[in-house]
Amino acid sequence: ITHAHIDHIGGAAKLKAATGAPVYMNARDQEIYDHLDVQASWLQMKTPEKTSIDIEAREGDTLTLGDSVFHVLETPGHTQGSISLWIPAENKLIAGDTLFRDSIGRTDLPGGDGRQILRSIHDKLLPLPEDGVVIAGHGPSTTIGREKARNPFLRGL
Repeated sequence: ITHAHIDHIGGAAKLKAATGAPVYMNARDQEIYDHLDVQASWLQMKTPEKTSIDIEAREGDTLTLGDSVFHVLETPGHTQGSISLWIPAENKLIAGDTLFRDSIGRTDLPGGDGRQILRSIHDKLLPLPEDGVVIAGHGPSTTIGREKARNPFLRGL
């Protein structure tokens, strides 16, 4: 789980039940997850079934799925527990809602911090290879180099 907003964690219980896979999440998003019902009420939807978080995802951890190794990068700012996953062998980054094509994640929801997200992007994401493909939590994919050159939120970083 890249972060505990309902659109990124709402299906975790069903996925876990269907596959038996453990659920990884950064513990700093536990409070957001504990209030999944509040998030559902904002969207006027039914609260999804919750599941236990099996493993805390922390900076420097690696997760293996098949032949792929994912490196956990703590990238707080969109939420305090936001993480991104770097897959060096595939030159890909799963950015959650931290970095988008021509934008960044919103920081006006509980736990968001505009300065912190920019620091996370500067310190953790921009040092990745320029041709690294960024798979954003919403919208089209991009590359680190494209965002360095064109993302208006990153000017001056």
